[in-house]
Amino acid sequence: MLWTDQVAFVTGASQGIGRACAWALAEAGAQVAVASRNLEQLQALAEEIHRSTGTPDRVVPLRMDASREEEIKQAFAEAQERFGKIDILVNNAGINRDGLAVRMKRSDWDEVLTINLTGYFLCIQQVLSGMGRRRHGRIINISSVVAYMGNAGQANYVASKAGILGLTRALAQEYASRNITVNAIAPGFIETAMTEGMTPEAREKLAGRIPLARLGEPADVANAVKFLASEEASYITGQVLHVNGGLYLGG
Repeated sequence: MLWTDQVAFVTGASQGIGRACAWALAEAGAQVAVASRNLEQLQALAEEIHRSTGTPDRVVPLRMDASREEEIKQAFAEAQERFGKIDILVNNAGINRDGLAVRMKRSDWDEVLTINLTGYFLCIQQVLSGMGRRRHGRIINISSVVAYMGNAGQANYVASKAGILGLTRALAQEYASRNITVNAIAPGFIETAMTEGMTPEAREKLAGRIPLARLGEPADVANAVKFLASEEASYITGQVLHVNGGLYLGG
């Protein structure tokens, strides 16, 4: 695959999984628009990638709040203006607002669903027309193992991640005729900001539940993203790739 011909857009790219995805795609030769609410971190990421690859302007940082439709439209418009197209969308931006359901505030429910699910849909809308005209596209949605297993205290987060799976399957059927593949990745517990606050005891207990006996690295997910974005995955759509160390072994 000629990655130098590819343009990717990665949301939630300032840290964790999104950051690793941006690195993986840029190192493979793609041009990458990276978006999140933290423009300073995105600018630092872009500079690091430019120094590492020796290719200036390969990465463009874009501030975008995934809860705001106008900011989403503006960020994608800027990426289109800069690169001329978007071939690959990696929907990764997400938050959690944990709490038991009986005490969960409506605002915490709404915010998580707005960013984690509605935000994905709005981002997808920005790329469908262009991908359809070119009859080629890769859309990769980051879900979670909890969409299958559930998780106490995360009714809003689990609902959003399960909704991503339904969205993925519906759009895979809707756009297959345009040669646009739509797939999801369901990471297990990954070493990110969402897990770094765990106590050593909790981390050890969690690792004990995982057959591979460790938490995953962001690069583990990024490698799966790169595969689904490649031509080698051209006959895969509407699927979920589990990256969880064996924590969940269902279908």
